[in-house]
Amino acid sequence: MTYTVYGAMGSGSVPVEAALTLIGAPYTVIEAVTWEGEAERDKVAPVNPMRQIPALITPAGETITESAAILIWLAEQHPEAALAPEPCDPRRAQFLRWMTFVPAAVYSMFWVRDEPSRLAGDDPAAQETIKVRTAERIADCWAAMESQITPGRFLLGAELTVLDLYVSVASRWTPHRKRFHEVAPRMGEVMRRVDALPELTTFWAERFPLVGRYGS
Repeated sequence: MTYTVYGAMGSGSVPVEAALTLIGAPYTVIEAVTWEGEAERDKVAPVNPMRQIPALITPAGETITESAAILIWLAEQHPEAALAPEPCDPRRAQFLRWMTFVPAAVYSMFWVRDEPSRLAGDDPAAQETIKVRTAERIADCWAAMESQITPGRFLLGAELTVLDLYVSVASRWTPHRKRFHEVAPRMGEVMRRVDALPELTTFWAERFPLVGRYGS
């Protein structure tokens, strides 16, 4: 009854792996560093035609892709871990709102900025403009989220959810934690708590070390 995760250090698979760690479910990781070239993307092709990570293979053999979908599904399959508000919980609407916002507004920017030639062609100046503007857009999105929530100990209140894990990882990417703390200081305090969770100390050190710009 083991889960299989297609993923890589520092990638979108990390919140999925963190959730499985907190749940206590056994899982294995097939490393596929898809940004390093076609051979790595080909590793994922049999389970995800988009050749993107993460992808989760459930113990029943079902394939699930998309970080948000995987995290919501895992929380629902393992209610004992209490990693998401239940449907009757008044926090549920905002949980779904922000679990959708992160991939739609933030995560989507990385398809553009990771390979700006996809939109800018071979013009180096145009590629650099895309990198600058996508970083600014991501910061603006974090600021918008900050303006719309009232965190408690965690983003939705007193209890940790998979949303905290998702934002903890996504906020380490460009424009990195320093900028994140500038535009979303209250959320930043929550992320420091998530970073310091004793249950994930070893996990973070192995899968996304909190050093330099990633964890400041």
